[in-house]
Amino acid sequence: MNPMRRTAKGRILAACARHHLVVTLPIASPEVARTDPPLGAMTVERLIRELDRLLAPERLLTNAAALATFESDGLTAFKARPSAVVLAQTQDDVVRTVQLCYEHDVPFVARGSGTSLSGGSLPIPGGIVIALNRLDRVVSLDPPARLCVVEPGVLNAQVSRIAAPHGLYYAPDPSSGAVCTIGGNVAFNSGGAHCLKYGMTANHVLGLKVVLPDGEMTELGSDGLESVGPDLTGFFVGSEGLFGIALEVTLRLLPKVETYGTVMAAYRSLAEAGDAVARIVADGLLPGAMEIMDRLAMDAAEAAVHAGYPADAEGLLIVELEGPREEVAAEHPRLMQLIEASGAYSVRVADDEVERATIWKGRKGAFSAVGRLSPEYLVQDGVVPRGRLGEALERIGELGRHYGLRIANVFHAGDGNLHPLILFDSTRGELGRAEELAGEILRMCIAMGGSITGEHGVGMEKRAYLREQFHEADMDVMTRVRDAIDTKQLANRGKMLQVVASAAPGSVAS
Repeated sequence: MNPMRRTAKGRILAACARHHLVVTLPIASPEVARTDPPLGAMTVERLIRELDRLLAPERLLTNAAALATFESDGLTAFKARPSAVVLAQTQDDVVRTVQLCYEHDVPFVARGSGTSLSGGSLPIPGGIVIALNRLDRVVSLDPPARLCVVEPGVLNAQVSRIAAPHGLYYAPDPSSGAVCTIGGNVAFNSGGAHCLKYGMTANHVLGLKVVLPDGEMTELGSDGLESVGPDLTGFFVGSEGLFGIALEVTLRLLPKVETYGTVMAAYRSLAEAGDAVARIVADGLLPGAMEIMDRLAMDAAEAAVHAGYPADAEGLLIVELEGPREEVAAEHPRLMQLIEASGAYSVRVADDEVERATIWKGRKGAFSAVGRLSPEYLVQDGVVPRGRLGEALERIGELGRHYGLRIANVFHAGDGNLHPLILFDSTRGELGRAEELAGEILRMCIAMGGSITGEHGVGMEKRAYLREQFHEADMDVMTRVRDAIDTKQLANRGKMLQVVASAAPGSVAS
């Protein structure tokens, strides 16, 4: 084994052992304030001079016009200006940039397509952005072993496209799959419509080649479904860039689904649609996906893609069975009975793949389509127990009326992952109210025994609510483990965890 790898892995394991942390899943994280430590101008200038010697001129962006493109990610309410952007062409570009950032005590953030909806890839003011889109090689594809190794800039949907000729596909399917990158999916443990049956990104990443915050490289996991020792791959996935940058990702592929049974049911109320989900799950059925949309979301999607959604429904439930033909044929009558008993007044079954694709096109395009209804909106990402979906949806409606703001609801109903889109217009002074409303939705999720995030991560958006979900002892352990891995707190500084004064020479607490 490479001594460097042994050192890096040992440091991670030692950090976990020292704080009695069992490594099985990505950890959550406590609050951090809105401002970050100021950086010394001379330090950053020296770093940029060294990067200029390392990289071709067109791959180091420093002028204001070029940097403006990277000031924000999908959460446009937050903006920050980096000192420079490195357009990495090779893995070595990433490693050398991280090493130089470590030498000069300059924080960095990795960025793919910038589709984060929590501000997770927002630049660190004065820091360095390492753009990974050009690291888009498919390193290897092994159909017999059902494995694919990719660089972080490969798009989510691209993996399924290259696997399709071999009868395989990649299961995680976030709505932004056509543009989001595997590196970003790893950072935020992305899910998607079918995560109810197939799980999140962590369930499909077998191995990682990563560069740690001090520039050391290591490999986590393996290419096997079972590995010996702690689940360091699961530890890394979902850490939002705080533990370093993934350079290669070993993905598990699945055999393509033989057949689908897609059903669309319309309800007179959103709460009825939510209760139908609880009824289906309680019966023991495990559909591939269960999604709910409300009237506002349907209106937006219908205007955008003409999906044929009912014009008079207040709640729309999409349920998709999938698997062998015999299995789907056996489950379909049960599903129809449950939907009928749940109070649906209209039910439509997709007759062919074209109709199925149209139904899903409306659902997956709902986020962007809502832009037709409002100049601005905030997307939330809380989770509630499935049995309380109807109650949660009623409460969200009450909150919207109380704050005088419209809310479009689109969410993964199967695992209780809410995505309320709060519509506002900042020119009318509505941003503050929208943020307060978003916070009340998160507090509702906590009170119901849920979580403040299901798949969008904590990033910048939710860090103020972590102390309401986690005890001080929990957050202290998380912080100390992060500090053991990133002693200078350079990797995606200011996201999720509080910046501590001892992080680096000259830094101050935020």
